[in-house]
Amino acid sequence: MRETDFVSGFARGLKVIEAFGEARPRLSIAEAAKITGLDRATVRRSLLTLSELGYADYDGKFFTLTPKILRLGHAYLSATPLSMIVQPHLDQLSEKAGQSASVSVLDGTEVVYVARASQRRVMSINLMPGSRLPAYCASMGRVLLAALPETQAREILSRTELKANTPRTKTDPEELMAELRRVREEGHAVIDQELELGLCSIAVPLMNARGQVVAALNIGAPAAHVAAFELVERYLPLLQETQAALRPLLR
Repeated sequence: MRETDFVSGFARGLKVIEAFGEARPRLSIAEAAKITGLDRATVRRSLLTLSELGYADYDGKFFTLTPKILRLGHAYLSATPLSMIVQPHLDQLSEKAGQSASVSVLDGTEVVYVARASQRRVMSINLMPGSRLPAYCASMGRVLLAALPETQAREILSRTELKANTPRTKTDPEELMAELRRVREEGHAVIDQELELGLCSIAVPLMNARGQVVAALNIGAPAAHVAAFELVERYLPLLQETQAALRPLLR
């Protein structure tokens, strides 16, 4: 891309939007500037523009995003057929398993949920389409990273903040690369309370008719009800059944 084709003001505005999150629903200009690394004048103009357009509310000190911001994410979800294709299959899978089931895609160092069928809340955060989780410690993330060339997966890990969410979280890059090789060989990933204590999950890749991995599918279960070592026997056949049913439907 030529430098003249890049709209830096638009890019800075998007960076300001991304500063908001579940842990940061309200931001002052100073806080947003610190998070984004942009100067306060730029952040102020971006936030006031968002407020003027109805994408944010401003009480004189703090800005909060409004429901109108969902239009931006909905444009992606409505433009891609993936969520519409997988949702009926997810609903069936969740019903058979008696657990929540999800589909996600890789976006940089994170997985983004594009569809979900929830039986019960298994995490402290409320997961839904559009939710994001770090790829390195999520079962769907490991499946998607394992589908990449090793050099690309390693590069993504190098850009990731590999923090220990729990005492069980794998954070050593070499240990994670070895885990990705195992996932690639076995065709599934199991997470035992690495993302959050009390949560186990198992994931498989979703491939299209050409054999390309386009997304990941998982089942999450409370560790108190289903131990990690039971996930493969109990849920892998159901996941593989859904995986096979979706393969001819995915592009």
